[in-house]
Amino acid sequence: MAAQPEAELLQVQMFGGFTLTYGGRSVIGSVKSRESQFIYLMQLVLHFRKRGVRRELLEEVLFEGRDVTDVRHALRSIIYNAKQKLRASGLPDVKYIQQKNGYYYWTEQIPVTEDAEEFERLYEEAGTGGAERCLEACYCYTGEFLPLHGGSLWALQEAKRYRDLFCCCVERTARLLREKGNFLQLEELGNYAAKVSPLCDWETLSMEALMRQGRYGEAGKLYDDTVELYFREQGVRPSGQMLELFQKLGEHMEHRQGALDDIQEELTEEQKGVPGGYLCSYPIFQGIYHMAERMMERGGQSVHLMLCCVADGKGNPVKDAKLLEELDRRLEDAVLNSVRRGDAVSRYGRGEYLVLLINTTGEDCSRIQERINGRFLTGRQRTGVRYYVNRVIGMPEQL
Repeated sequence: MAAQPEAELLQVQMFGGFTLTYGGRSVIGSVKSRESQFIYLMQLVLHFRKRGVRRELLEEVLFEGRDVTDVRHALRSIIYNAKQKLRASGLPDVKYIQQKNGYYYWTEQIPVTEDAEEFERLYEEAGTGGAERCLEACYCYTGEFLPLHGGSLWALQEAKRYRDLFCCCVERTARLLREKGNFLQLEELGNYAAKVSPLCDWETLSMEALMRQGRYGEAGKLYDDTVELYFREQGVRPSGQMLELFQKLGEHMEHRQGALDDIQEELTEEQKGVPGGYLCSYPIFQGIYHMAERMMERGGQSVHLMLCCVADGKGNPVKDAKLLEELDRRLEDAVLNSVRRGDAVSRYGRGEYLVLLINTTGEDCSRIQERINGRFLTGRQRTGVRYYVNRVIGMPEQL
C-alpha cells in the first residue's frame, strides 16, 4: 500500500504543547486555554484513537465541575460542533469521531501521525538497536506531554509515563555512548536532556563527557552554572553524583608548570580587602569544614556551625516563591555583612545559609545573630530568621 502523502496526514503534537496541522496548515495552532472542550475532546480522541476513549472518561474531562443536566446530549453537541470546526479548517467532510460499544474513535479515513506515538515506537525499537537508534528515540522527545493541561489526571499519568520512558532511553543511550567512547555525543545528549527535561540532573552527563574529553575548565563552569540554577529554581543542593564529579574534577585539573609565585598569584583572592564573610559553593564549604575539623584536632580553637533560615511570622518556612526569592537575597546580604572575613558562608537551600564561625564562643554566635537580625528586619516586617547552632568537634589527633 502506497504511503499517504503528507497533505493527507493530520499531524498531532503532544510534547511541549498541543498543535494540529493538516496539509501543512495549522488547524488550531498553539493552544493556551485550559477551558476549551473542543481541545480536550481532540486530545483524548486523537491520542487514544486506536483503543478508543470511554464515554465516561470523556464526560469526566469535558464536564468536570460543571452543572450539566443532560450529559449525553451535551456530549453529542460538543462532538457535532467539533465536526463543524474541523470541516471549516479544511479537513475532508467525513464522520470524524465514531462511537462503538461505549467508546469513541477517530476515523480511519484521515490518517494521523503523533509525536508521542512516534517516540514510543522508536523507544521500543531502540531496545534492540544501537546507540544511533537510541539517540533517535531520545531526540523525538521534545518536552513534557501536554504541559498546559496538567490539571487532567489522564494527561498527568501520560506525562509521567513518557517522562519515565525518556529517562530510561537517555540512561540506555548514555551507557552505549560510554562503551563506544563517544563522549562528544554524550555531551550533546546531556545538554539536550537538560533542556527538554530541566531540573532532572541531566547536566551530570555533560559534565562527565567534558571531563572525559579533558575539557576541565568547561566542566567547572557547567558545575557552577548548574548549582546556581538548581538553587535559584528549586532551592536544592547539588546531587550526590554532581558532587562526586566535582571532586573528580579537582583531582584531574591540570595546571601549567611555573614558579611558586605564579601559582600563588593564581590562588590569591581577586577581591582583596572586601568586608564580610567568604561566600563559596557548597562543595568548597565542605572542604573548609573538613579542614576546620582537622585544625581542631590540635585544640586551641572553638568553631561553630550556624544555619540561618528565613521564616514567616509563626516560625514556619516561607512558601510564597516570589517573596522567598526576595528574602533569600536580603538574608545573604545580612549574613555576609554580619560575620568576619575569616568566616565561610554557603547557600544551603532557598532561604537557607550555612555559616562556619571560626574561633567563636556561644556568646559570639548570639551577637552575630543580633547583627543579622538588625540588617535583615525592617519596619513591621512579619518574616524573620530562625537559627540553629552546633559546635564543631574535631576527632582526636592520632599520634
